[in-house]
Amino acid sequence: MASETLTRPVEDQLEQHRKELTGYCYRMLGSATDAEDAVQETLTRAWRNIDRFEGRAALRTWLYKIASNVCFDALAAGQKRAMPMDMSPGQPSSASGPLEPPLAETTWIGPAPDGLVLDGVGDPAALAEARESVRLAFVAALQHLPPRQRAILILRDVLRWQASEVAELLHLSVAAVNSALQRARATLASRDLEVAELSASTADRVSEELLARYVDAFERYDMDALTALLHEDATQSMPPYPMWLRGRDEVLAWWFGPGAGCAGSKLVAVEVNGLPGFAQYRDGGDTPWAIQVPVWRDGQIVDVTAFLETDGSLFRLFGLPPKLDA
Repeated sequence: MASETLTRPVEDQLEQHRKELTGYCYRMLGSATDAEDAVQETLTRAWRNIDRFEGRAALRTWLYKIASNVCFDALAAGQKRAMPMDMSPGQPSSASGPLEPPLAETTWIGPAPDGLVLDGVGDPAALAEARESVRLAFVAALQHLPPRQRAILILRDVLRWQASEVAELLHLSVAAVNSALQRARATLASRDLEVAELSASTADRVSEELLARYVDAFERYDMDALTALLHEDATQSMPPYPMWLRGRDEVLAWWFGPGAGCAGSKLVAVEVNGLPGFAQYRDGGDTPWAIQVPVWRDGQIVDVTAFLETDGSLFRLFGLPPKLDA
């Protein structure tokens, strides 16, 4: 081994970068499961080629180079992931309409547990910014960028790498990096997301009191109490179904109509995509049903995405049991 950088057991040095690499790959790929696979492939490639690591760059930089190439390969072979609103923008479904068949898991942006994609950040401001950068809306917007623009924007505006560092990692000129970054920022700005101002929160870290009110209202299936918590323009979606609803009345019509089977559910708190969310168990806790990601603004829910469990893998990703104890 040519470098003295790797003095501790190699596995330990590679492993300490797993979480931040998973966060990077999740932003790139839009799937926590795909991100885990990409990071495992990254660390495997690094282990197999460790004798080629000469220490001219930091180990962390070398791993990001491998991870970027793994993601580029994955993105070249797959389709772009999206949220239901992206598939039919401006054309919400009706709560009274027929439910279209579910689409493949590879169609959708998937939820991510905070503990999987957010590395330990001590500074509160830095933590708030990190949470913003894994919000569903932001990750979905990233998928509209070509892969290299996506990587450049994440590395520059989220991870705060220097343009020269990104240029070296991607084998580009600094001018090419800066040009790609400008185009990526313009694309996101057209979607009402300014990455350069991530610290300006696009959603509230809601109070424990409001979260408790929501849990109580949902578990009692109290429509009056839920009405008070929903913004009049609230939206709802339920991947893997392409349906999405807009407006408090439509959301409530769904909950009270086709979604009435959710009565009697139990909610378990989870941290998901930088926000407080819930694992929903139906049938009094016997059936894992969905990971709910509500977005709050000014004390009301403006959006709720319910990722439906289909094969048990979603709840396993969050380390949740297949049923709640009585």
